[in-house]
Amino acid sequence: MRIQTLHEQGLGAKAIRSRYPANQWSLNTLKTICRRITKMGSAVTCQSGSGRPKSARTAQNTAAVGDMICSQEDQQGTSKSSRQIAKTLGMSDRSVRRIAKMDLELSAFRRMPAQVLSNAVKLKRLERYRALLRRLTCSEIFTFINYYYCRMTSPMTSYLSCKQVSK
Repeated sequence: MRIQTLHEQGLGAKAIRSRYPANQWSLNTLKTICRRITKMGSAVTCQSGSGRPKSARTAQNTAAVGDMICSQEDQQGTSKSSRQIAKTLGMSDRSVRRIAKMDLELSAFRRMPAQVLSNAVKLKRLERYRALLRRLTCSEIFTFINYYYCRMTSPMTSYLSCKQVSK
């Protein structure tokens, strides 16, 4: 039986200890448990406000992270990464990500550099495209275009149009 059940039945610490001598419970431990049961109604629940105080996810930090994490209106690129925000506010990176996800309900993602097409790259692509056109005959170009057209349209349409082209 649980100590809490025995105490609720009206047994004190000494009576509980004498009923179960094989457990070798300390009398002070049983007294403490009985006091907690009497005071709070359970030996397991903690008092409100007990434990380590919350320090990172305060309203002030949540507002500061919210201001820094999103781009300002009409100013693209003013958002900061979670590492930059953590360094600025003097808190851990994990706390910043936790605030963003739980308090601000944002989903974090890593910035990936976009593909940059310079003029040199565009010219190289154009040269390769022209070389491909010179190599292929007209019927091969038509088959090539139809193949990619069939793949890009809806499945049923592509099936019908591909069947008609292949005949």
